[in-house]
Amino acid sequence: MTEQRKRLLLFDIDGTLIHSGGAGVHALKLTLAERFKIADDLHDIEIAGMTDSGIVASILQKHKIPATNENITAFLDSYVHFLSRELPRRKGNLLPGVLELLQKLKSRKHLVLALLTGNVSRGAQLKLEHYGVWHFFEFGAFADDHHDRNELGPFARSRAKERHGREFSADIDVIGDTPRDIACGKALGARTIAVATGTWRREQLAEHQPDFLIDDLSDVDRVIDTLGW
Repeated sequence: MTEQRKRLLLFDIDGTLIHSGGAGVHALKLTLAERFKIADDLHDIEIAGMTDSGIVASILQKHKIPATNENITAFLDSYVHFLSRELPRRKGNLLPGVLELLQKLKSRKHLVLALLTGNVSRGAQLKLEHYGVWHFFEFGAFADDHHDRNELGPFARSRAKERHGREFSADIDVIGDTPRDIACGKALGARTIAVATGTWRREQLAEHQPDFLIDDLSDVDRVIDTLGW
């Protein structure tokens, strides 16, 4: 019997696996207030699907603060500090079906579970440890790697090769809840799976033509069967 070919599953975090109860956005606001004495509700800053470094650059540019690497790094350091404080204070949650899905997928030896997220790595770990699912993922590609989400896929593929000693090309899935996740997957040549559990509605996601469009992950067995995992 031949061994089943390995498949790389790259998961987004916010809106796909968890809702943090607004912990991330509040941590950004607190950082802006503490570091620059600026109060801003950030209503006009695009956040969903963006990288943390890209979000911070937009915030700094809005307030005419130089978006230097030093300023962005310092802002993100404070953001991670505030995020660690905010997560326990917020009523966030794992999204429906996520825990059961990850448990079932992790037991299948041909599947490699990893992250492809706009979070910086420290923020990703804080969020997923808080909700008890960090340990399911072998590695990830993060905002630390690049500010442009479409550039993150090759980092994930390279780390998969390092760990598993083989190239992953057509056998990659990118799972996320925004058009940016879909675009990122397409840029990588991956199969794209959009989940309508974030801020983007199903019909909005459909306009970006993902390979699969799922309302949520609650019917775990059906999701696994549909996607051939």
